[in-house]
Amino acid sequence: MILHYDGVKDKPKTFKAMTSLERSEFDKLCTIFAGVWNEYTRQSEKDPAKGGRKPYLKTAEDRLFFILFYLKTYPLQEVLGYWFNMSQSQANFYINELSQILKKTLQKTENLPVRLSADLLSRLANEAAQDLVIDGTERRRERPKDPVYQKRFYSGKKKAHTLKNNLIAGLDDRQIKYLSNTHEGKKHDKKICDEEKITVPAGSHLYRDSGFQGHELPAVTIYQPKKKPRGEELTWVDKVQNRLLAQVRVGVEHIIASVKRCRIVKEVFRNTRDGYEDLVMELACGLHNFRSEQRLLCY
Repeated sequence: MILHYDGVKDKPKTFKAMTSLERSEFDKLCTIFAGVWNEYTRQSEKDPAKGGRKPYLKTAEDRLFFILFYLKTYPLQEVLGYWFNMSQSQANFYINELSQILKKTLQKTENLPVRLSADLLSRLANEAAQDLVIDGTERRRERPKDPVYQKRFYSGKKKAHTLKNNLIAGLDDRQIKYLSNTHEGKKHDKKICDEEKITVPAGSHLYRDSGFQGHELPAVTIYQPKKKPRGEELTWVDKVQNRLLAQVRVGVEHIIASVKRCRIVKEVFRNTRDGYEDLVMELACGLHNFRSEQRLLCY
């Protein structure tokens, strides 16, 4: 059986399981995706859809379906090639090319999170004020062969080799506003904030966990659970306050869970292409923002 868009477009549950999108959401995204693809092929020296061998993915729908299927299900490239009737090397080529096209598509829809602190301040200044939440998320990667990299990426917390990103999201619209660079999993959340100079506008209300203890933000109201003092117990009031904060901060856990619908950022990451571990996290966050935006419009 060869997978293609026409074969699953009329099967709503299967289509969503393979792409993370509803059919209507896919169609909206595909219109922009097709325009970006056409622009890309005009700028390239050779149009991959003309001359030489016939393209394996002939339509914009098939191209978008291919890359979303890869990000959502994360099969081995050999298996992916078999399902789409192409070689492993051709599957690898399409993965890398179409990932960049998808990124440019999500840029056009303004669904990608910003990556610089200055851009975050600018973005939030142009949006309606809302409470924000910051959190870090780790994801596993394959054990590096180099002993130096083995030590660098080993996370004692997860007892595995991991990657980490910090992200900032809005608690009202559930949109990811900022995504940090991808770091080794053992790096502390606060250290990432310090290195990237992550900040939010003065007057903001920011929820975070104790992993960001010590990261100061001037003129920002910070809500953070209180740690138990050494050798002592928290008071009843402190426990109630911590519980109330947890009920608010659980929103970011739901957002991260939505990002990790793309199993490429949930399962052990095994793609060795330089920089791809950061790109896929950016794409997964962009797809989350696109889905939540489209579904909010339905209500």
